[in-house]
Amino acid sequence: MVEVKLWGALHPATGGVSTIEIEATTIRELLRKLQEQYPDTAPFVKNGIAVSIDGVLYRDSWEKKLPPSAEIYLLPRIVGG
Repeated sequence: MVEVKLWGALHPATGGVSTIEIEATTIRELLRKLQEQYPDTAPFVKNGIAVSIDGVLYRDSWEKKLPPSAEIYLLPRIVGG
């Protein structure tokens, strides 16, 4: 089980929850289970979520393993230019 901190616009999509625990071993599994538990997060996952694991951002590395004691944050992607 990993502890995941949700950042920014993800809070309303989870009913105000800012930290969740999910049984997941990869980023892909984490995002799938996040959408199962909190269906309102699906548009954010579709549009892109950045995953920070111990301070390193992963944007498309969905097979990346999640260390059980890692500090994990989910952040909606920010569009800009």
